[in-house]
Parts: sequence; structure tokens; C-alpha cells
Amino acid sequence: MAPEESAGNVRLLRSFERRFLAARPLRSFPWQSLEEKLKESPDSELLQEILQKPSGTPLTLSESTAIVSHGTTGLVTWDAALFLAEWAIENPAVFTHRTVLELGSGAGFTGLAICKMCHPKAYIFSDCHSRVLEQLRGNMLLNGLSEADAATDAERPLVMVAQLDWEVATVPQLSVFQPDIVIAADVLYCPEVILSLVVVLQRLAACHRDRAPDVYVAFTVRNPETCQLFITKLGQAKIRWEVVPPHEQKLFPYEEHLETSLLKLIL
Repeated sequence: MAPEESAGNVRLLRSFERRFLAARPLRSFPWQSLEEKLKESPDSELLQEILQKPSGTPLTLSESTAIVSHGTTGLVTWDAALFLAEWAIENPAVFTHRTVLELGSGAGFTGLAICKMCHPKAYIFSDCHSRVLEQLRGNMLLNGLSEADAATDAERPLVMVAQLDWEVATVPQLSVFQPDIVIAADVLYCPEVILSLVVVLQRLAACHRDRAPDVYVAFTVRNPETCQLFITKLGQAKIRWEVVPPHEQKLFPYEEHLETSLLKLIL
């Protein structure tokens, strides 16, 4: 097989894995190019490669097919959650043997990926909507994680699901978690939520006497004014921030034409 043909097959296989095996709604699908490659292949080598892939750790997820369902957007996985999961998988040392609190876990994709690939000591999923929490617990069970028995298995992190409303969360309530790392993905969708997020970050900082947790917030830039409001409110709260360099490997299917960023916040 010529080098250029091999490279083309690799690209095709990656596209096939990301789009077809991720089982997500897509605007395009590489059936035509796949058919052409299979016809051109002199033997069954390419088909065997496709059937054998993907390798690695599986992640099973149940989510809504509607963007808004049961009065919430938290029942579906958003692009920034996939982006943050990719970055975490490429940077596992950030999470290994550490306690992680996720704000606005939604369907749980990012947290499940971190629990499976990054070996945290403990992981706290949180959200405010009861239906989201119900689905989240179901997704944990689909992936072999449970609040009931995780503490007895040394190979798995201690996991917890917490109902957390940012508007009313108190310092004593947040002090129970004692996270080393705080993450959030695609939570900058309206001014009211941004204000609540900044307040809960300030309260988390007040919970730690020695060292505040590192905070990572991933977001898709849909409205520049909303993102600018977040930056402005961080400045007013005296929370420093820096842009995290983009990761190299794209593992999951999301809209590449949309700008997605990851910020590290210093509380």
C-alpha cells in the first residue's frame, strides 16, 4: 500500500470512528468516501481495520434527543463538554489522585471520561435539576460507577452526585466537597447563570484556608458579549484567568467551525 493511500485510509478511519461510532446526529457522513475506498481496496484489509476499531475504553451515555427537555438543557451533551473531555484525556496528571468537583455536570460525559481515563481520587458530579440528576445517576451505572459501592473498589474513584443550586449554595455546603480541581463546561449561556457561577466560585475560594482549587471552564463562543460579560465579572471578583493552550488530538465529534476555549481560573 502506497504511503499516500495509507494516510488517506487513516483519515477515513478516524472520520468513521468519530462520526459513526459516536452515535450522534451529524450534518455529514463519510459513506461515499468509505464506499469508494472499500471498492478500491484489493483485499479485505481496510474492512477488517474498520471492524476492529475503535479500541480503548468505552463510554456509554443516555441523553435526550431534544436540546431543551423537561425545562432544562442539561439532558444533552454540549460541544464544550466534549472539548473539555479531550483536553482532560490528553492531560490526565491534572486530575490523577485528586478530588474533582464538576459544576453543571449535565448528562455526565466529561466526568465519566475523567473517571475512566484520568484516575481521580474522587469525583463529584453536580447539577441543580432533579431530572438531570436522575439521568446522570443512570449514566454512572451504565459505566460501572455508583455512589453506593465506589468506595470499596480501589481501582475506581469515589463518586458522588450532589444537587447544587449556585444561587443558594452556601460556604458551609460547599466546604463539604473540598475539591482540588473544579471544572465546568458550556455553562456561560446567559447573564444570570454567569453571575451565579462567579458567586459560587468566590464561595469555593472562601472554603479553603491554604490553597484554593484550580478551576477550568470550557465554553463555546456563541455570543461574544456573553463571554465578555464572564471576563468582566471575573475581573470585578478579582479572579485571575489565563487561556489554556489547545490540545492536539480530536477524539469526539463536534462543530469545528465554532470557537471553543478553555480558561484556567486562579481563585
